[in-house]
Amino acid sequence: MSASVIRRGLELFSEKDGVKRKQKKSSCRKSALMEQISSDKQGVQRRIRRLQRPGGSARSTNTVKDKHIRSALDEYRKKQKKSQLKSNVEYFLAADHKTQNRDTRKIVQQHSGRRACHRPDPPASTSEEQSVFTEKDFQKFQKEYFSKL
Repeated sequence: MSASVIRRGLELFSEKDGVKRKQKKSSCRKSALMEQISSDKQGVQRRIRRLQRPGGSARSTNTVKDKHIRSALDEYRKKQKKSQLKSNVEYFLAADHKTQNRDTRKIVQQHSGRRACHRPDPPASTSEEQSVFTEKDFQKFQKEYFSKL
């Protein structure tokens, strides 16, 4: 037999011994548990089991006393979506690249609806219409028209 197999066997044997010791201690513990529990006859076994569970008496029960009361308004605000408007505006204002006017006009035109009522009015021409008549013609007309009256 190799040394590792013997070592493992000894470890297993020592673990079995440890279990026996624990069992002996648990019987002694029962008397200590009985001291913690009141002498009422009803529910003694249940209380012992509760104390023997992992965590023992430190295990908390759900009571109103232990609960953290949260404001309904805080919960509502937490669930609401945050507005990204400020960060978006900062992003677009900080952008170095500006689009050209012809590109923006094209986008706006494509975005407008198909119906005529949804289309924007065509831009008014900025050039002034020039009259066929001059100022001399108007004065001559005034003299002829009003002189007959």
